[in-house]
Amino acid sequence: MPGPVSVMPTPVPASPDMLPPLERRLDLTVVLGLGSAALLLLAALAMGGGPGAFLNLPSILIVLGGTAAVTVVSFSWHDVMASWRALGRTVRTGSAEPQDAALAALDIADHARRNGPLSLQPLLQPAADEPVLARALDLIVDSLPADKIERILRTEIEANQARARIAAALLRRGAEVAPAMGLIGTLVGLVQMLGSLNDPAKIGPAMAVALLTTFYGAILGSVVLSPLAAKVERNAEHQALVEGIYLLTAGSVARQENPRHLEILINTVLPPDLRVSAYD
Repeated sequence: MPGPVSVMPTPVPASPDMLPPLERRLDLTVVLGLGSAALLLLAALAMGGGPGAFLNLPSILIVLGGTAAVTVVSFSWHDVMASWRALGRTVRTGSAEPQDAALAALDIADHARRNGPLSLQPLLQPAADEPVLARALDLIVDSLPADKIERILRTEIEANQARARIAAALLRRGAEVAPAMGLIGTLVGLVQMLGSLNDPAKIGPAMAVALLTTFYGAILGSVVLSPLAAKVERNAEHQALVEGIYLLTAGSVARQENPRHLEILINTVLPPDLRVSAYD
């Protein structure tokens, strides 16, 4: 009689619930920080006699227009547009938290170990909002060698970091230029004032240009552009940490390693207060 026929278990498809939560939302630190600074300035101006005295169109044109023009000269148009998109992502965040990414990575690795790499295919489309994670899953499903997967993902992560550095550099360049444009406006106002000493009616507007351009340049550079540059760099570090977790996961799954080993690897890159413990 023929022996018993062994039936291979049917692989269970991965569920999108394994992916880390990703919610597009306003970054309250940016909104509250810039909003609070604006309100405090307006309150101080109102206490000093009304904010209307601090509005001067020529000064605004010199500082805003001059800063934008000089900053754009230092970069390519592609850099400017990429930086604009990075600034939008700074105000409206949507990156996974490192702990959520780590736990999701362990779930994915455990599922792939039990059901095979092809079982991760249903995650490709839901992971589209996290490009590095989607690329990692795609490479795993394609059964590429671990070293090639890691090389591809590392290149992509480095490219993302390079774009973030350009965006931060553009904002910092603007923060450097804004006070200089304010100084230029001050010189323009002083020249206009000295040329109008015989006409007292023109001295006041010229003095307003001289003083307000310095004020606008300092506000734009120190209160707006410099903090935004720091925020772009901080978000880039956060994204690099999350993407590094995905890189470690892809290499571990491709090598068919035990998820417990992946947990150890992930905890080596996470800060101590964010380390995970899924296998206690």
